[in-house]
Amino acid sequence: MSQVSIDHAAVRIHPPVLLLIHIFIAFLLNWFLPLPFRFPGILEWFGYALILIGIGLAASAARQLVRAHTTLDPHGSVTEVVREGPYRFSRNPIYMGFACLLIGFLFVFKSYWGLILSPVLMLLLHQFVIKYEELYLQKKFGDIYTGYKSRVRRWL
Repeated sequence: MSQVSIDHAAVRIHPPVLLLIHIFIAFLLNWFLPLPFRFPGILEWFGYALILIGIGLAASAARQLVRAHTTLDPHGSVTEVVREGPYRFSRNPIYMGFACLLIGFLFVFKSYWGLILSPVLMLLLHQFVIKYEELYLQKKFGDIYTGYKSRVRRWL
């Protein structure tokens, strides 16, 4: 029996699914356990701004991956370490966009739960996605990825 080499990160959950789960949990928490703090109207507008920033950041990062002819799918085979666009500042700009979306959506709906759950989202993204993506990229690209990792932070 021959050994089959798998050319993709062994992520444990698809990142958009993790984001949707967090949004759903935040809505449930807001429904069943609303926080007793007054919600200033300006935060609702800040929420719209965060949604736009999150979409812009994720779209810009996705555009760089497409330009490099590599995959957006964490279960797909990566062909290149992308270092242009938002990848110059963050190794995970799409996931940063997800955090902005989580906070923004919940602010629009007048809830602090998105802000409270965003560190949990980032922690779980690291534990179930990023850790495996980084291992895969290190194994596949070696010194190229090591150099990139030493110059660019994981988040910001």
